[in-house]
Amino acid sequence: MKKTIVIQGAELCNEGRRFTGSLVVEDTRISRIYEGTDVPMLEGAEVVDGRGMLLLPGVIDDHVHMRDPGLTRKATMDTESAAAAAGGVTTVMDMPNVVPQTVTLERVEEKLAYAASHCHVNHAFFLGATNDNIQEIRNADPRRIPGIKLFMGSSTGNMLVDKREQLERIFRESPMLVMAHCEDTARITTRMKELEQRYGTDDPDVVHHAEIRDSECCIMSSRLAVEMALAAGTRLHIAHLTTAVETEMVRQLPSSLITAEACVAHLLYTDADYQRLGTRIKCNPAVKSEADRAALRRGVADGTISIVATDHAPHLLSEKVGGCRKAMSGMPMVQFSLLSMLEMASEGLFSIERIVEVMCHNPARLFQIDRRGFLREGYQADLVLVKPCEGHKVDKSEVLSLCGWSPREGDTLHWRVERTWVNGQQVWDGQHVDRRIMGQALVFDR
Repeated sequence: MKKTIVIQGAELCNEGRRFTGSLVVEDTRISRIYEGTDVPMLEGAEVVDGRGMLLLPGVIDDHVHMRDPGLTRKATMDTESAAAAAGGVTTVMDMPNVVPQTVTLERVEEKLAYAASHCHVNHAFFLGATNDNIQEIRNADPRRIPGIKLFMGSSTGNMLVDKREQLERIFRESPMLVMAHCEDTARITTRMKELEQRYGTDDPDVVHHAEIRDSECCIMSSRLAVEMALAAGTRLHIAHLTTAVETEMVRQLPSSLITAEACVAHLLYTDADYQRLGTRIKCNPAVKSEADRAALRRGVADGTISIVATDHAPHLLSEKVGGCRKAMSGMPMVQFSLLSMLEMASEGLFSIERIVEVMCHNPARLFQIDRRGFLREGYQADLVLVKPCEGHKVDKSEVLSLCGWSPREGDTLHWRVERTWVNGQQVWDGQHVDRRIMGQALVFDR
């Protein structure tokens, strides 16, 4: 017997429109959408009162690090997908720099099999590029893998691809989108040595992080990635854009071939925030100037930047001790990404319709995800109900990531995630994650 849910009287936000209506879920899919105040009466249905709330498609985060396998002291699929669900994120795409690294198709299949019983939201896993795994890339199935993750800047292990010939082969022979981390390693190394000499230490204070991983190291690498993508005719998605120059560069390029992602941290913070938050906001690429942040915000608002994600990268606080060299880079953000964006909407930086575009619709379009990312009849019922509130201060006790902290601790937010559904199943009830619920592996319609 089909399970039916009716979400009544919410304000639905979808494809550039906001309207009062009701939405019916049957089993895993959206079966009907009603516009207006008339309430459908369906015998035996579970009724959810959505009055005073916004009903959105579940967020699709194309850039997370769940740390599983091999780095589970700081995060697991279980904990990070639970944090995602609590934040209204119903789909995550996981990065390959784990232990062992996801650089073979066998490793991708192992992660997919593990996720089936450990990941509470929908999921997919990038195949990582190396200097010597071109055959794995050639054989990758575009319907099962979202893309090839290419580290063109400093990375752990053997995942830095720094040979031009191999970079060109990857762009030329990849059967799918290439998602690139763009930083120039040689410049970073040179800048680190300069700062060490200037300040007489092998671990300069984190306030200098944006001087070491500076704008130029990002611009140089992004220009090289664009050059190679245009030459090969391969779709390039530039991860975590951080500079005004890169934003303007993307604005001038064909969006059918080159797209860019901004991460919530780079929209929230500037290099002035290192004084207040220290290594908690240390990430790669670095948080940069106020002018760079302003350019990123404009890029999100005007459509230059296609996707807003998190680069959710949990570390233990003990691993964040030190400065530019010793403190690990990355921060947990998936639980608070949608709330942070809604907060910025309340400040007038973006419309809520634009937030839905860059966090739900565009990831589904860009990666060609089958039947997700929209409030449409026949689509999977990945849904989130959010509600404005008077304001609550984020407390450490709320953090569901295994690392146990968030850079948003102590901040006052004026929105709450009331409920989250994954494939028609309520995984977050506003207080708890139902860990019995598992997401599905994504299918890409290519």
